[in-house]
Amino acid sequence: MANDWKQDELKPQVEALRERINRARQVLASYYVEKQEIVDFMAICTLAQEPMLIVGKPGTAKSDLVIKWCETLGLADNEYFEYMLTKFTEPSEIVGPIDLNELKDGRYIRRVEGKMPTAEVVFLDEIFKSNSAILNTLLTLINERKYYQDGKPTPVRMKMLFAATNSVPEFDELAALRDRFPVKIESYSVKDRLFDDLLTKGLANEGMKNFKRKPWAGTCSLEDFLKLKRWLDYQMAEPDDRKKFMPDEVYELFKAILRTLEKEDRVQVSDRKVIKLYRLLRARAFLLHGGAVRKEDLTLLRYIGDRDADFAPVRKKVDSILKIER
Repeated sequence: MANDWKQDELKPQVEALRERINRARQVLASYYVEKQEIVDFMAICTLAQEPMLIVGKPGTAKSDLVIKWCETLGLADNEYFEYMLTKFTEPSEIVGPIDLNELKDGRYIRRVEGKMPTAEVVFLDEIFKSNSAILNTLLTLINERKYYQDGKPTPVRMKMLFAATNSVPEFDELAALRDRFPVKIESYSVKDRLFDDLLTKGLANEGMKNFKRKPWAGTCSLEDFLKLKRWLDYQMAEPDDRKKFMPDEVYELFKAILRTLEKEDRVQVSDRKVIKLYRLLRARAFLLHGGAVRKEDLTLLRYIGDRDADFAPVRKKVDSILKIER
């Protein structure tokens, strides 16, 4: 896909692109019970091109949400890659096997067609079950957006990574992987509170699956997101972006929340994460209301906890600082 659009070229398209994406996220969420916030995050993270982790027990629609989101984007088969990781998964399963013919000539080349390096959008289920070999490969792919062919770094096409897990382990060796996901949002079971709604929409979704109907499919495109990201990149390249798009009172709240969560709730906020969170806040504000970051946009910070036990306290602390009733 082209990614060299000029600012003047994009300007007349911006509002139509925003409108199309916002309609798409609302359409998709209408087929679920209480999943609007997750769908919103999927749109925000896709716009910012920041990895997103969905945490939840089995059967809470984690995988289904990602699959339907990719259908919403109208992705072709070769633009999407998904895989469920286990402790036995080998790097060749996600980045491609070694080409034996090339190996005979002394070249270490992977056959990457249909694998993670050639996909625009990637979904890795049970990501924390990866072994050390996979972990090293993933960290390079996620953070640097590259892999190695015959010892040479090669860019991947990946624009967006979604991952899912039943829980977030606290093992130190997984700290770097946890940090790659600036936001981690939970997908809850709703059967105890909204049994009737769950059954109604669940049966409707099963019916559409049986008859191969996908009314959400193609309601927006990945190119829509790439164009809007390019527009945001132009804005954020300006030296006064923070002063223009994050008012001082909101900026001070942003800093205060991060300091409080680090001090009181064990949340690790690296220098890298600060920048990623700013970009996500700008993406949220731009997508949802088209302007500067507001106090309500800081609710995104509810989801920066690192461990299962931190999720509820962090949400409560952020709401308390923002004085939001839940």
